[in-house]
Amino acid sequence: MNIIIHDGTIITMRDGEIIREGAVVIENGTIIDVGKTREILRRHGDGYEKVNAKGKVVIPGLVNTHQHAAMSLLRGYADDLPLREWLEKWIWPIEEHMTANDIYVGALLTAVESIMGGTTTVNTMYHYMPEENEAKAFADAGLRGVVGHVCFSWRKEDDKKMLENLAKNWHGKSGGLIRVSVDPHAPYTVDPEYMKELKVVCAELNEKYGSKEAPVIWHIHVAETSDEPDKIKKAFNVDLKGGIMDYLDSLSVLDEHVIAAHCVALKEKDITVMRDKQVKVSHNPISNLKLASGVSPVPKMLEQDVTVSLGTDSPCSNNSADMFEVMKTAAILHKGVNRNPTLMNAQQVLRMATLGGAEALSWNNCIGSIEVGKKADIAIVNFAKPHLCPVYNEVSHLVYAANAADVETVIINGEMVMENRQLNTLNVEEVMEMAEKAKSRLLERLERNVK
Repeated sequence: MNIIIHDGTIITMRDGEIIREGAVVIENGTIIDVGKTREILRRHGDGYEKVNAKGKVVIPGLVNTHQHAAMSLLRGYADDLPLREWLEKWIWPIEEHMTANDIYVGALLTAVESIMGGTTTVNTMYHYMPEENEAKAFADAGLRGVVGHVCFSWRKEDDKKMLENLAKNWHGKSGGLIRVSVDPHAPYTVDPEYMKELKVVCAELNEKYGSKEAPVIWHIHVAETSDEPDKIKKAFNVDLKGGIMDYLDSLSVLDEHVIAAHCVALKEKDITVMRDKQVKVSHNPISNLKLASGVSPVPKMLEQDVTVSLGTDSPCSNNSADMFEVMKTAAILHKGVNRNPTLMNAQQVLRMATLGGAEALSWNNCIGSIEVGKKADIAIVNFAKPHLCPVYNEVSHLVYAANAADVETVIINGEMVMENRQLNTLNVEEVMEMAEKAKSRLLERLERNVK
């Protein structure tokens, strides 16, 4: 599909460039021209589908760098609990009864919600099953994503089989929309030797299926709560003399293709390690606040030039996939905690949700900004709304005033996946019905087991 988006305000995310009355030209999934509408229309003739963006703001698709997409099936199931109790007494027990179809349906629901909120790329960590899985759900929805299989010490051989199957069948597939990752769950659920072994597995998968331009990356929860060193000690009898990142560095598993989710309970040396090893961060402020895990020292990481991106975490712990909510929360949280209104300005936060997210996923050569040569992952936000009027600063409105429902049109890889709030790839009502039925079957299986 060849498209010209015209007469909109283009937020390119390229050195702060904003083009008013601007246009974007898309051919074969790639952006081939960006500029003023009058110049673009003079250079490009017929043969394009025209999208009128007058009164609208055109942005790079948002990048959600930490999700558990299948867990939308558990949205609202267990709320208002501490992380450990939430996981061990509620989430893990019900997850034992989730089927491959449950995982597919849950991820499909998250994909729908994400697209309708202007998110075009999602990095998800969950249990991979060959029959039906998150990768298939994303591909069916037309969503770009990094799909990982979560690994634990108690199922090493199964994990390695699943990782091989996932990478072989999905890395680079669906027209390049899907990439894969190796996902050790956390330092307290993956023992030191297995952590090192998984790094070797990641390297082997890269040799077979990855490339410098499209690597298999590494996705892990790190320092989510302050008691993580105690949990590591209890699980593996390892005494941490420094912080969690310092510990992981001692295992030689950190590099520029590692994305660490949460990073709440960090020590100063941890941040230095992250900077030196070029570890990327997914900041999940809403999930961390809801689970009372704490507040990540994001301003300190940014001062050290650590790449920080944004994530929602799962729909079970957030409880939505709305990246606009995450942007606003990230901006105001750190201002309030640090009593400094100049921290985390709107431009910086929007970058974290777009180009910063692409950098965190090692995908910034293709996505994250609106510029020639990049894939056309674009969201068009309708600013003709009372809560977005008047307009002094479009970026400020995107971070502080806009919401997911303001997204009108979404293009991924050059394909119009949503137009005027109507999804073109899936029937939204059918997906919602599938999710309700899957939830009922899941609760029936859980109840039978409890009895």
